[in-house]
Amino acid sequence: MTVFFLRISPLDHAKAMLEGCGLKLRCAIGRGGIVTRKREGDGGTPRAALKPLRIYTRYDHWRSRAFTIPNHPLQGDMGWCDDVGSARYNRLVRLPFTPSHEKLWREDHLYDIVIETSWNARPAIRGRGSAIFIHLARPGLMPTEGCLALNRKDMALFLSRLNRRTKIVIT
Repeated sequence: MTVFFLRISPLDHAKAMLEGCGLKLRCAIGRGGIVTRKREGDGGTPRAALKPLRIYTRYDHWRSRAFTIPNHPLQGDMGWCDDVGSARYNRLVRLPFTPSHEKLWREDHLYDIVIETSWNARPAIRGRGSAIFIHLARPGLMPTEGCLALNRKDMALFLSRLNRRTKIVIT
């Protein structure tokens, strides 16, 4: 089993180090830091052990597709439901979609590659937080809404070590 540990920075609660397989990768986490009781919209990154489930890739912006976990092309009509009142909460949806959702096809390139994790996945408990993704970071590793974010170079390194048995332990 491949294990990565995410440790919060002592200087900035919205930055962390992802360590494992001989790698030490700086990453951004949620603006609320690491939280024990994750709730929808709190901006926190959950204290949890996560597994990667799927990768969604914008093929026009991310060339490599040599992944050991399922990989799907990202398309313009894909979204992720974050509406706690919807039966599709914390699920991939096709747009247009009336309940609250996040568009996965983004112009800012943060989702050129997105790793879906096991957070609140099966079953999805409404209000416990949706979509803790691992995606590309904003310049300067600016905080996320709760996801983990890596710069493009570090994402490539992380992906080279990622497999079906990988676990990301957020402490």
